Amino acid sequence: MVIGPSWIGDIMMSQSLYRLLVQLQLGVQIDVMAPPWCCPLLELMPEVNQALSIPIDHGAIALRKRLRLGQALQQNSYQQALVLPNSFKSALVPFFAGICHRTGWRGEMRYGLLNDIRRLDKQAFPLMVQRYAALAFDSYLVQSAVDLPTPLPWPRLTAKAQEINDALNVFLPELERPLIGFCPGAEFGPAKRWPHYHYTVLAEALIHRGYQIALFGSAKNHAVGKTIATALPADQQRYCCNLVGKTTLVQVVNLIAACQGIISNDSGLMHVASALNRPMVALYGPSSPDCTPPLSPKAKVIRLIDGYHKIRKGDDEQGYHYSLIAIQPKQVMSELEKLLTP
Repeated sequence: MVIGPSWIGDIMMSQSLYRLLVQLQLGVQIDVMAPPWCCPLLELMPEVNQALSIPIDHGAIALRKRLRLGQALQQNSYQQALVLPNSFKSALVPFFAGICHRTGWRGEMRYGLLNDIRRLDKQAFPLMVQRYAALAFDSYLVQSAVDLPTPLPWPRLTAKAQEINDALNVFLPELERPLIGFCPGAEFGPAKRWPHYHYTVLAEALIHRGYQIALFGSAKNHAVGKTIATALPADQQRYCCNLVGKTTLVQVVNLIAACQGIISNDSGLMHVASALNRPMVALYGPSSPDCTPPLSPKAKVIRLIDGYHKIRKGDDEQGYHYSLIAIQPKQVMSELEKLLTP
């Protein structure tokens, strides 16, 4: 049993752990419990036996619900629980399920709930994916990232050709141009988003070069997509399709797989595109790629500042962070063209 993270990007990075467990333990069965919005991605991972939706609102303790959930899982006879989030509440279900071996990083005072508790040295494991992968081993075997297998299996998704075509037929039935995807949303709002006006300038340049643009994201970011698309010249708007909030997560996976290239903020869909190994330019501001970079040789990161910065609203229009405002469309276009060149 794995208690998975609560965010799309973290769920994608956790796939490295599942891939590693399958390599290490012949015949292992991995069930992953996660919020319902993450389960469609888990169901696309061949290493996961079963995706279990946790029927509790994000952030809620809901002690009685977690007790009943744990008791219902006792019949599964799990040999070990790996708890990936650092919260107190995330360790409750494995404890209530009576799983004998309960492993995780120390986190929020989880002594007793976890009986194989690790103390995290972030310098020893700089990448989030390394922190997840380390839990596959006994603590004495892996003291730092250098003790992990090389190469570490990165997250990878494979989209089927028929499912890609089905998604295109639903959303882009008259597609005649090569497709470039934009992922302009971000969970923490404008502080992690490249400005909409930069996206519009880049879209105009790509359309001029013969590309079709598709905008992807969750319903909460639909207005961002609409702003980008409607700011284009009238004769170009037909080449920019705002699909933000209109697709399921699985449909987005298949549409991203159909793209020749992706432009993305630091977001969950950035990690999906990375797992699909799409050529991608990833745009970072206050958040840092030092911990959660796109794990693909086809990804290029642009970040104009160094070090850790608190994620908060910037000082300029729409709350965009100054470091993201400073990334110019011409620079992004230049990097994308390098990736698209055979």
